[in-house]
Amino acid sequence: MANYFSSEFTLGILGGGQLGKMLLYETRKYDIKTKVLDPSAEAPCRIACNKFVQGDLMDFDTVYSFGKDVDLLTFEIEGVNIEALEKLENEGLKVYPSSKTLRHIQHKGKQKEFYTSHEIPTSSFRLFENLESLSAAVENNEVGFPFVWKSCTGGYDGKGVSIIRGMKDMDNLLEGECIAEDLIPFKNELAVIVARNPKGEVSTYPVVEMEFHPEANQVEYVICPARIEPEIATKARAVAEQVSRAFGHVGLLAVEMFQTEEGDILVNEVAPRPHNSGHYSIEASYTNQFEQHLRAILDLPLGKTDSKVGGIMVNLVGAEGHTGDVVYENIEHIMAMEGVTPHIYGKRQTRPFRKMGHVTIVNESLSEARKIAEEVKNSIKVISK
Repeated sequence: MANYFSSEFTLGILGGGQLGKMLLYETRKYDIKTKVLDPSAEAPCRIACNKFVQGDLMDFDTVYSFGKDVDLLTFEIEGVNIEALEKLENEGLKVYPSSKTLRHIQHKGKQKEFYTSHEIPTSSFRLFENLESLSAAVENNEVGFPFVWKSCTGGYDGKGVSIIRGMKDMDNLLEGECIAEDLIPFKNELAVIVARNPKGEVSTYPVVEMEFHPEANQVEYVICPARIEPEIATKARAVAEQVSRAFGHVGLLAVEMFQTEEGDILVNEVAPRPHNSGHYSIEASYTNQFEQHLRAILDLPLGKTDSKVGGIMVNLVGAEGHTGDVVYENIEHIMAMEGVTPHIYGKRQTRPFRKMGHVTIVNESLSEARKIAEEVKNSIKVISK
């Protein structure tokens, strides 16, 4: 085994946002040397890595030269130059998750086709080259309302995803390749994080349940364990493992799913990295998702994924009507509550619905944790000066 600890071994991380920042907590814990690439000089990772490089994640030469200077490469965002990753892999650099895994996931149309070809349960969909061809299909009644529109590339945090209930909803959609999915009348929106190392050892975290903001299409609460029947939880973890085997990924894979009214599990989409749905694990799990990602990509033994206690995560997003230097109003009030831990991402500028942090609430009683989570959500406000 390579000596990763207190050595010259360097882990490269593409992307310097909050996921990278939280991953760096764990590299600091184990004294693993890190180098981070991000386009922003103000990236949250800049203060915690050994070396910070400012540069374009989609530029071939930038990513390639960055990768030549590290011993293993991972990423915290899917929007990176895949061709550079492929060249680095061909030259012997370990890239986890691999460029092959990322290629299947980066494009939402290819991701959906991957599920179909591997007999992974997912909602019905059609792929379109542009908005014009989608509009023509709608006008010819080949696609009926309502449906879910997704941009094939570039969507995140509610951007690039819309529910289309009529022609007027199509007016402001992004141009480019897209998919039209059946709108699933689901009972619950669930997620399972799967860890897999190069040996092929796999471990799943408990199923979490997600409650969404009705307008911003962002998660408001992540609840672990999900309030579902044991047989549904078993089925969801089995589907997540099926997805993991199909991708053959190394690292973490967050599998987002719908539970239908009939009790079926349908895969919505995946992310090959630590994920918002796993933040609760920092306080609530034996092994948090960021440490588990490190263990997986370094081919170390996977940690125990069980929860020590019930956990709920509340996203802290910028309040509407506020843009500018951030202020966390009433943060001292929530810090006085039992079992409440805020995480601040290090973004100086707030804007409406921007992810600025999260709060974890842990409690022996999940219903009590949910009440405290509501109080947290109603107390703290992310505003500008």
